[in-house]
Amino acid sequence: MLQIFILEDNREIAKNLTRLLRRSGYGVTCAENISDALTILFENRFDLALLDIALPDGNGFTVCTEIKDKYGIPVIFITADREEASVVTGLNMGADDYATKPFRPRELLARISAALRKSGNKTELDVAGLSVNTASGIVKKDGKEIALSALDYRLLLVFINNPGSIIPRQRLMDELWDAAGEYVTNNTLTVYIKRLRERIEDDPATPKIILTVRGIGYRLGDGHAVE
Repeated sequence: MLQIFILEDNREIAKNLTRLLRRSGYGVTCAENISDALTILFENRFDLALLDIALPDGNGFTVCTEIKDKYGIPVIFITADREEASVVTGLNMGADDYATKPFRPRELLARISAALRKSGNKTELDVAGLSVNTASGIVKKDGKEIALSALDYRLLLVFINNPGSIIPRQRLMDELWDAAGEYVTNNTLTVYIKRLRERIEDDPATPKIILTVRGIGYRLGDGHAVE
């Protein structure tokens, strides 16, 4: 899973960004100030950083310089400041792009995808016969887009991000609870698994992508091996 770091002191904006990015298949870590940001960056590995410019203890330009000097990952500035000077300053310091608040989700995801492509990170994954674009959230099978709900997509991403692992039912229920905002029961999970199989399997009655591990949970198949 590609990891994105967010430096944003507005908690509501950070929360909305985190929700958007996680639903699109990214791991997300946030900081509200420069001091915390530098500690988190030192202790973790990220693939891209989203940086606000105006911060309570300085500005995002400081963190951009640190990232480019030490970590070499793409940086996108996120700011409400529409002044050309701020944008130019950020780009001259090595930033890869910028996005202005309020965000248009698809545009922001496209900018992230473009920056990751430039840096050599893949946002298009081929898994178990499916093509999954984690930037746009589009899933295709045999070249044709599959219509998935937000919960279907979230459930599929859990499997994609854990290849070869058996995922217990309780973990899947917890993941869906976070996404749906309401309690998910065993019966509800069974319904979600059935619905996802109906959308991605050639024969949902004989699944080859989402495989049952009886008494435990499920795992991702390779699209060929029969359960």
